[in-house]
Amino acid sequence: MDRSARREMVFKLLYSLEIQKTSNEEEIKLFIENNGIIENEDQEYIANFVNGVIENNARIREEISQNLKKEWSIERISKIDLALLELAIYEILYKKVPFKVVINEVVELAKKYGEEQSPNFINGILANIVKKIGVEE
Repeated sequence: MDRSARREMVFKLLYSLEIQKTSNEEEIKLFIENNGIIENEDQEYIANFVNGVIENNARIREEISQNLKKEWSIERISKIDLALLELAIYEILYKKVPFKVVINEVVELAKKYGEEQSPNFINGILANIVKKIGVEE
């Protein structure tokens, strides 16, 4: 599985956990089984990535909240957009993947799974975060 496919699986799992309001190891294992992810390397990557998002969720959500319009709260963001933002912010802050790659791929996922305004919304939030924290290309 290539990095883009892994990223899409991570998104789907984060979205699933957000909908179910859970974040335990059993749910992660079940997702991996149900999606036919058989390569150990892929399983480990996805599980470690999602666990990293869960462990750093307070900081990730704080970054999102600080970059919303004043009248918006994080609860107003669609679950799809929230999962995509969490994925991207974790990858930019903790996995040190070039932000342009992350933003481009997450915007493509937003076009595929989100609402009409999702790509622009996500691109704007991520651009603000990258500018604020001064991430290197």
